[in-house]
Amino acid sequence: MGEDTGRDTGSPGRDAQRVTIAEAAKILGVKEPAIRKRIQRGTLDHDKGEDGRTYVYLDAGLDAGIPGPQTDQRDRIEELKDQIGYLRDQLAEEREARRRADTIIAQLTQANATLAARIPELEAPSQPRESPESASEDPGATPPPQEQQEPPSRPGRQVPWWRRLFG
Repeated sequence: MGEDTGRDTGSPGRDAQRVTIAEAAKILGVKEPAIRKRIQRGTLDHDKGEDGRTYVYLDAGLDAGIPGPQTDQRDRIEELKDQIGYLRDQLAEEREARRRADTIIAQLTQANATLAARIPELEAPSQPRESPESASEDPGATPPPQEQQEPPSRPGRQVPWWRRLFG
């Protein structure tokens, strides 16, 4: 029997078949470096032959228990296609939500600008205006009815526009 490298995971089972790294890669549907990495990690039984080559032990029931490379690859491709379809749907939903949010933001910005332009109209002037009649007051005319007077404001403090407007 060949020299034991101390890396194999135990003695191979009765039903194990001894193959080279290249053959194992072909059977498992992977590349040779993947087989070598499995050997390093200790997940594949192996030994060195008298010819110096490394041999790997694969279970004889491998074909029955594990799908072959073609079937496994097709299943994986279908799974990936499903994931891509799902992600595309998610992306479309996110784009639509972003478009709606942008529309709402644009509408609110426009409404805000319109309201901001109206603020000067709504604010009363800081000094009370003289009515045109009071400047050229006729001594015999009856004075116009007095509007409700504003409560006196504190010196240095201006009454808010909404209080002047609504009382």
